[in-house]
Amino acid sequence: MLIKEIPFFSGLNDEDLKRLENISVIKSYKKDEFLFMEGDEPQWFNVLVKGTIKIYKSTPKGKEIFLHTLRPISLVAELVNFENIPYPASGVFLNNAEVLRINYNKFKTDFLSNPSICFELLKSLSQKLRIMNGVLQNELTLKSDAKVAKFIVENPDLFSTIKHTQIASILNIAPETLSRTISQFKQQGIIKLDDNLNLTFKDNEKLISLFNI
Repeated sequence: MLIKEIPFFSGLNDEDLKRLENISVIKSYKKDEFLFMEGDEPQWFNVLVKGTIKIYKSTPKGKEIFLHTLRPISLVAELVNFENIPYPASGVFLNNAEVLRINYNKFKTDFLSNPSICFELLKSLSQKLRIMNGVLQNELTLKSDAKVAKFIVENPDLFSTIKHTQIASILNIAPETLSRTISQFKQQGIIKLDDNLNLTFKDNEKLISLFNI
């Protein structure tokens, strides 16, 4: 992907885009690779252009606390750059991905005074607040079957490609609860899974009704 195709930089002229290209690199990642780990010092301004990344914290006993996922095109953990603090969480890819990595010190000097960039940064931070509010609302108001239904509707590709133990962790439910709920959905004719766990929607409206209250 060309930098000029990224909406975040749509307000830059050709000269600025060229300067940005000179301080940037596109890096490819494989599934289960980390973009950063909790406690790492930030060096790059990261823009997710392909794939899905899971952001989570770890307890002292090693348990994962899911925060949220990000899909393209998104800034990733941009607040650590602005605050100049270590990453407070870890970011791991759920599938193969590509990230535009920008030298933050040079980006800060050359681009943070640009009004269009500042506006896009505010939009991104606002988006993160909405995402976290949604995660909190789901945790407080949705039952297990509603959580699973919502995940299936919103992430059908991930449902078929990542381990169900990971999905259970994301939804903060026991793996046994996830398996039981999936079996119920299949028995009720709501979804169909083949031997390779490829998902087919049989009653999309029923799935949506479980969480769209």
